[in-house]
Amino acid sequence: MNYKNELIKRYRAILKYIGTILSILGIVLLIPLLNLLNNPEENYLIVSFLIPSVISLFIGLILYFFIGKSSEEITLKLKEGGIIVVCSWIMTIIISALPFIIGINMDLTQSIFESVSGWTTTGLSVVNVEKTPQIILLWRSIMQFFGGAGLAVIALSSILPLQGMGLYLAEGREDKLLPHVKNSTKMIMKIYAGYTLLGILLYKIAGMTLFDSINHAMAALSTGGFSTKANSIGSWNSSSIYLITILLMFLGTINFSTHFILLKGKFNIFRKNAEIKLMFYLLIIFTPLTVLISKSNSLITIPNILKVQFFQLVSALSTTGFSTISTGRMSIVLFFIVILLMLIGGGTGSTAGGIKQYRIFIILKSIYWEIKSQFQGKYQIKENFIYKGEEKIYIKDKNVTKIANYIILYLTTYFAGVLIFISNGYSLKNSLFEFGSALGTVGLSTGITSSGTPNIILWTEIFGMFLGRLEFLIIIFAFVKILKDQKYLLTK
Repeated sequence: MNYKNELIKRYRAILKYIGTILSILGIVLLIPLLNLLNNPEENYLIVSFLIPSVISLFIGLILYFFIGKSSEEITLKLKEGGIIVVCSWIMTIIISALPFIIGINMDLTQSIFESVSGWTTTGLSVVNVEKTPQIILLWRSIMQFFGGAGLAVIALSSILPLQGMGLYLAEGREDKLLPHVKNSTKMIMKIYAGYTLLGILLYKIAGMTLFDSINHAMAALSTGGFSTKANSIGSWNSSSIYLITILLMFLGTINFSTHFILLKGKFNIFRKNAEIKLMFYLLIIFTPLTVLISKSNSLITIPNILKVQFFQLVSALSTTGFSTISTGRMSIVLFFIVILLMLIGGGTGSTAGGIKQYRIFIILKSIYWEIKSQFQGKYQIKENFIYKGEEKIYIKDKNVTKIANYIILYLTTYFAGVLIFISNGYSLKNSLFEFGSALGTVGLSTGITSSGTPNIILWTEIFGMFLGRLEFLIIIFAFVKILKDQKYLLTK
């Protein structure tokens, strides 16, 4: 009975946290309405945001003040943080789909798809951006901006208490920038907002309108990739805009703890970081390779290398999904290298998706360490380490095993999704690309994803995007814990 009472207290606290996040969502839903000041002809869409905002605030305040009213401030464990994250994300996605349903009459599946794509910072889309109202386009970018930071980070940096380490970890944030979680999340939001403002300014100087600058700065830094143009960044055909986008994509894919040491001027530690080294090696190897095996020698000019090869590789590796050319114009080598980089993805604790560069670096290093160990003396002490943020991380066999298990789970999910695509009539080549883009939360597309895509494919991509953003194990931990706790909570 005591254990049951303890569980009840902990679930009350969990619901209180969920209520806080939904209350914040209710306020976020009102932000797109600011665009009506410059675009009053879209006033008819006010209700499309007011209704979901009221719903979110109502549910959030009920959970916070009534159900969670008597809860104590407790220290959350990782699995409890997982329950909060998974439940909050599911409810956020459903509520965030309402502006698409109410405002532009999209069906439920397509609206959920667009919402998931936004919050997971994927960028795959089923809307016609040329015919979609500006306020809806802005909402898509806002979802990516806040989704990139993460619901837990936003909540912890605002009003949630310090006992939120489990929630922080459940969002995939392993590195604390400062001693306290709350201070770390505040620092993340300051860095994130500062870079976004810089992006808006640079885009405006480069010739974008203010509306386009705001949308693309949020989408690039969040590694989201939603655009206000049908041809994405390629619509501008501007080297300066390509360079600004590349800069923002780089910033978005770097771990926030690595940003912190960069901003503190510790350049020597910055360049030693595992993910920075891997990202540099991948781009330095694959850029000239794709140039040399290009479809046309006419593409071998500095502007075209920037626009075609380098831009697409950075977009794929950062899991942003902006494009300057269609996939049909990619050489076959570039096409499959892009798939590889989409699966690798960005930095851990960044806004990017994919398997993550940290895990790939450890696996590659472990192969090197294994070979090296065969030529070392029997009694020589091994101390295998890498740099992550400001820390020197010593890698044990259990760390490698854990990472290998994750990669196997990720690739198994990937090939299962590809099989669903193939069974619905799509080619192997396009299926590998499209589901790799969804699972890696990238957003590049071969054209499979559109308003006419069958629902079974959209739902396959929805589950892929969701699993890819929340990294599998947290979802599994959350559901297993809920099922295990039910037998105690339902007993008299």
